[in-house]
Amino acid sequence: MRKMSLIILDANETERKSMVEFFSKCEDVQLVDSASDGKEGCEKITHYKPDALIMDVVLPVYDGFAVLETLPKLGKKPVTICFSAFAKESIINKAINLGADYYMVKPCDYTLLKDRLVEMFSLNRTQSDRGVTPLEIKAKQPERRLSARSLDERITNIFIFIGIPPHIKGYSFLREAVKLAVDEPEIINSITKKLYPSIAGRFDTSASKVERAIRHAIEVAWNRGKMENVNNLFGVKVYGNNDKPTNGEFIALIADKMLLEGA
Repeated sequence: MRKMSLIILDANETERKSMVEFFSKCEDVQLVDSASDGKEGCEKITHYKPDALIMDVVLPVYDGFAVLETLPKLGKKPVTICFSAFAKESIINKAINLGADYYMVKPCDYTLLKDRLVEMFSLNRTQSDRGVTPLEIKAKQPERRLSARSLDERITNIFIFIGIPPHIKGYSFLREAVKLAVDEPEIINSITKKLYPSIAGRFDTSASKVERAIRHAIEVAWNRGKMENVNNLFGVKVYGNNDKPTNGEFIALIADKMLLEGA
């Protein structure tokens, strides 16, 4: 199996060296180079044409946004994860809108960072191996059936909009819960017996920890005053000032929205 080639862009020398050391030891990753500024990074991307890119948004010469704007001009666009200490929604939204495949907030376990990168790369490779364009892939999807990549992007955008920060554990668990509910809507009726244990198995944790982390993620969104965004998202006033959905209600609402809107 071919390794995923990777370039790392980070102005912080300590962080960059730590990531280089970690990814150099990964069996499924070929770290080809790293750089401390965006301009040098673009030059190395042009030269190596990597499969994947991890970069901070704060870079000298060319910042991360300039790199994202330049990537389409450099040939085949690498799968890109923005990895930054900035968790401001406007920054995350801008990065996603400019083409970042994922946004993760520092500090973060490098193993989780690698898992997300491999996940995004696998989705891209599966599509390219079919020899069709993204528009053709979308056209070939059955009605109301979401492609994996489209689903990931839309869930990410929804979570950003309603104020669930990417760096908390419940974000990943909730994301998986919505994906499971889209693929198997009836699983929401067995949330304790099936959904939580399924997510726990994927993340090597317990079902009770999954339940608590998802609860925390929802509460964070409510405590940040994003209830109005939730109601705007669904087009009706679903919740009042003192209302909070259960985990199952929240997962089902987002999954239903995904299915009703289709791909």
